[in-house]
Amino acid sequence: MSAPTCEGSRSPVSQTRPAAPHPDELRGDCANCFGLCCVALPFAKSNDFAVNKASGEPCRNLRDDFRCGIHTRLRDSGFPGCTVYDCFGAGQHVSQVVYGGVSWRKAPETARQMYEVFPVVRQLYELLRYLTEARALAATRPLHADLDRALARVTGLTGADAATLEQLDVAPVRAEVNPLLLRSSALVRAAAGGRPKDRRGADLIGKRLRGAKLRGADLRGALLIAADLTGADLSLADLIGADLRDADLSGADLTGALFLTQPQLNAARGDAATRLPDGFERPAHWAR
Repeated sequence: MSAPTCEGSRSPVSQTRPAAPHPDELRGDCANCFGLCCVALPFAKSNDFAVNKASGEPCRNLRDDFRCGIHTRLRDSGFPGCTVYDCFGAGQHVSQVVYGGVSWRKAPETARQMYEVFPVVRQLYELLRYLTEARALAATRPLHADLDRALARVTGLTGADAATLEQLDVAPVRAEVNPLLLRSSALVRAAAGGRPKDRRGADLIGKRLRGAKLRGADLRGALLIAADLTGADLSLADLIGADLRDADLSGADLTGALFLTQPQLNAARGDAATRLPDGFERPAHWAR
């Protein structure tokens, strides 16, 4: 699968790891990747994908240069699922750092392991994405030392060799990081004032939430599929893991929303009046 932010080319990935990644490293860079999401990951024929594809089978749209042949028309070609995926930078790290720029085509004996390593590193990079965001917030200053340690710990894991990464169990790492993200969220959302709503993990599928006052709400893991959030106030809300597929965010305010990702926005609907946090792109399929 290919993320919509991948088509632009950036400078080659460094072969060495810094103490913590720069935010620019936490986005997929297909120019420096071996099309790993288009090969390693399986998908089933559905509304999201036009065909079935097994893990390890190259997508029929993957070109010889590892780029997507239908990148600019994925939705129209029956592959909207590809537009809501981002490896958070894991693809270029596995390709250029872990495997030193030698692709699965040039060294087919590495293919099976590479396909196992990629999803492990993707999980680590997702954690780095959230930790980096939390560390950048002024409200989390009391936790900066703890966040720095967590960033160093997870970044160090990404620097392991392929054999170590293949066997790495990410679940305990997530268990270590999650309480820190929860504490970060609480500090930020406290600025919302009052008693923010707790809708963590709530089933809000198809709910009419037009104009809802959800400033500072805990919406971690909430199911908001096809929910009507037109004009809703989601500023400072914690949206980590929230399912926004086909949710209507037209005119909604997401400024300061915590742990929101570009794939979540790509899965939703919105318009020119939707207010986004800094650093996010308005999806091309949104109403103008």
